[in-house]
Amino acid sequence: MARVHLIYRRIPNRVLERDDEVIADLGDVIIAKSRFEGMLAPLRVNGVEVIRNGYTMLYFAFIGENYDILKVYDEEGNFKGLYVDILAYTKREGNTVEMLDLFLDVFIFPDGRAFLLDEDELEMALNYGLIDRETFDFAYRVAREIIEKAERGQFPPEIVWKY
Repeated sequence: MARVHLIYRRIPNRVLERDDEVIADLGDVIIAKSRFEGMLAPLRVNGVEVIRNGYTMLYFAFIGENYDILKVYDEEGNFKGLYVDILAYTKREGNTVEMLDLFLDVFIFPDGRAFLLDEDELEMALNYGLIDRETFDFAYRVAREIIEKAERGQFPPEIVWKY
């Protein structure tokens, strides 16, 4: 079974590394399977619990893009929605994929409603000088673009529905 080594960086110096099962390697898109573990509390969006420990995800790493997509399923296999990380970069070297998280996230419900998450974290990073104004603005621009495309039915990329 093929594995992908994921290096997920968060400013200032948090690094999450793990090895996941590859479902498909399309070169510029890697699709892998993983499970949510170690969350301190379930994630609620708009009053609905959408992610908790034990849920599974199919994650889509798009090389060269400024986002990844986690397709979230509960223990019974029900589709809960799409969790999108806003990233500074996604790069690949062999079986290793590295990404730098820019705090902001978007959650898209199965009915297409999209919500922007973690604005407070991005604001704090700016206030503490962990990121500059340019990075702050960039993160918002990417997030807004994704939400607008989602509302027009142009996001996520078609490949997400094939797996």
